[in-house]
Amino acid sequence: MQNKPLFNDPSIFPSEEKLQNVLGKNYIIFAEMSKNLTENFGLIFQWKYYNDSKAWLCKVSFKNKTVFWLSIWDGFFRTSFYFLERHLEGVAALETDENSFTIEKEWGKMIPLIFNISQNKQLRDLYTIVEFKKNLK
Repeated sequence: MQNKPLFNDPSIFPSEEKLQNVLGKNYIIFAEMSKNLTENFGLIFQWKYYNDSKAWLCKVSFKNKTVFWLSIWDGFFRTSFYFLERHLEGVAALETDENSFTIEKEWGKMIPLIFNISQNKQLRDLYTIVEFKKNLK
């Protein structure tokens, strides 16, 4: 598996058409997720090219809070949530399938929780984590 997200050219915006081409059959999952998070969770999607990661990333936020970062990979999309260690107990208490995501090594004081989404069934757990993150103080 590659270790870099796609959309590495700052001049090529990840348009709907380009996302469809890269995600293939998984674009339907991406579109459903985007629509649901916008309409039912009030989240805002903002694409921007970031020089530090050399890729287009989508910041997904609620009001002034970043809920997660989204990146596009070959055939799937990745959501990256960042939590403080004190929030992990709350995450563990959620009713989620622990196989839906991975919790990775600390990044500074933040701990990444990563979904590599390629199956519709992962969305239920994603929505659970989104709701948890939205309500953190």
